[in-house]
Amino acid sequence: MLSVEELKRLVGNEVGVSSWYPVDQARIDAFADVTEDHQFIHIDPEKASQTPFGGTIAHGFLTLSLLSAMALEAQPRVAEARMGINYGFDRVRFLHPVKAGQKVRGRFVLSSVAEAKPGEVDLNWQATVEIDGEKRPALKAAWLNRFYLAESGERQTAC
Repeated sequence: MLSVEELKRLVGNEVGVSSWYPVDQARIDAFADVTEDHQFIHIDPEKASQTPFGGTIAHGFLTLSLLSAMALEAQPRVAEARMGINYGFDRVRFLHPVKAGQKVRGRFVLSSVAEAKPGEVDLNWQATVEIDGEKRPALKAAWLNRFYLAESGERQTAC
């Protein structure tokens, strides 16, 4: 865990890289079911084999959603935080498809640390999702997290 002051000193630096996450057909199919996005390019290997991708690809939003797990693993925790939330994205670009069977991982550069108002701190991340064996990343995003800080003596939980 790092204090807000320690995090401020890390602005501009890569602070974490996650492990590799498999993106197999079962994960893609489950995501299609949850989101009700059953486009053939994601769920029909035979039909998708006739496309320029040569097979099924993950939904861009599936790749984006994996950032949460990657961040829990790779980003430092805010020592003073009692709670953290996903505050949104300023920019997201899907740069390269993730083919079924590939692995992805997240890289996180801390772009800024700012006090939103007393007791609230925003961390802005440049997040990149790499694809194992590919030169181009799957996506790049400017991602904002908000942390609500504990008051003196308040019990803290890991965020």
